[in-house]
Amino acid sequence: MTDAQSPTDVLRAHAEHAYADELRELAAADDRPRPPNWHLSPWAVATYVLGGTLPNGVRISAKYLGSARLVEIAVASLATDRALLLLGVPGTAKTWLSEHLAAAISGTSTLVVQGTAGTPEEALRYGWNYARLLADGPSRAAMVAGPVMRAMETGSVVRVEELTRIPSDVQDSLVTILSEKVLPIPELNEEVQARQGFNVIATANNRDKGVNELSSALRRRFNTVVLPLPDTLDQEVEIVTTRVRSLGASLELPADLASLSEISRVVTIMRELRAGVTQDQRTTIKSPSATLSTAEAISVMTNGLSLAAHFGDGTVRAQEVAASLVGAVVKDPVQDRVIWQEYLETIVRNRPEWKDLYRACRDLETSN
Repeated sequence: MTDAQSPTDVLRAHAEHAYADELRELAAADDRPRPPNWHLSPWAVATYVLGGTLPNGVRISAKYLGSARLVEIAVASLATDRALLLLGVPGTAKTWLSEHLAAAISGTSTLVVQGTAGTPEEALRYGWNYARLLADGPSRAAMVAGPVMRAMETGSVVRVEELTRIPSDVQDSLVTILSEKVLPIPELNEEVQARQGFNVIATANNRDKGVNELSSALRRRFNTVVLPLPDTLDQEVEIVTTRVRSLGASLELPADLASLSEISRVVTIMRELRAGVTQDQRTTIKSPSATLSTAEAISVMTNGLSLAAHFGDGTVRAQEVAASLVGAVVKDPVQDRVIWQEYLETIVRNRPEWKDLYRACRDLETSN
């Protein structure tokens, strides 16, 4: 963030800026032992993520609505010299949790390597300023430190997103970093030794086609925490409501979310289609190819909020939800459309309180 920007000027503020007040209050109230180079103690980090009330009465909002024990295990792992791997299906808040953990522990969440099929080894090690390299030869001044190297030098947490999307040979460049806590620089016959506080939080989803499995050598160097989908309908509705309200406020959408009925219906549809059975366990249904996670429900409701704000009367109704709902479910225009139509006619149609949603989805189909 530049000097000319403030957290309110950017589209999405980093966690350490968006929740700066809470982090300050926690630091002031935190009298427990802190690992070297940690901004907060493990207890305060968990409180920041899970929410709670401080002894002085200050309320800390919950950033992650899920198992408290899993968060405690993740924080405890990072307090050791073991790296942390957050594993789960898309939409289980792996990236969200990793960002807030890094912000609370190191005061910055911006040391990130985004994993893709084209991520080069330099992204996990270092690169070169080729103009200086050609002019002066290999030197520290000609090096371009990547996020991992900067985290090692400063004793900070670095995030590696979508680790299993990175090619296997590039993944394995982390083995020496995680086991020996050094980054060799053979061109200079030097090495960078990690300062205390350095650690890695990696995320990976286990339902992605074309994943590069981790080698056994690399997997052994991570403590793995599996993040599940929300256990109950009410828990998932609460997560979606919290995130949609937050996104709506940041986007300044003047729309009404006072009624939670639309959120409840969207979440119910997502849960039933991904489980292959209705909530009452009475009817078996087919599941589409799409991963209908909590993230998709948040996206559907955020789009509905935008439609209501800009093209409606400001209240989210079935008409605003239908278009985004169909788009989230139907990824394969042939197979998924048949599954959606069957669900619409056998389940949605037979729920009297869902008649408006059924009609909105049917009107959408006929207009196309």
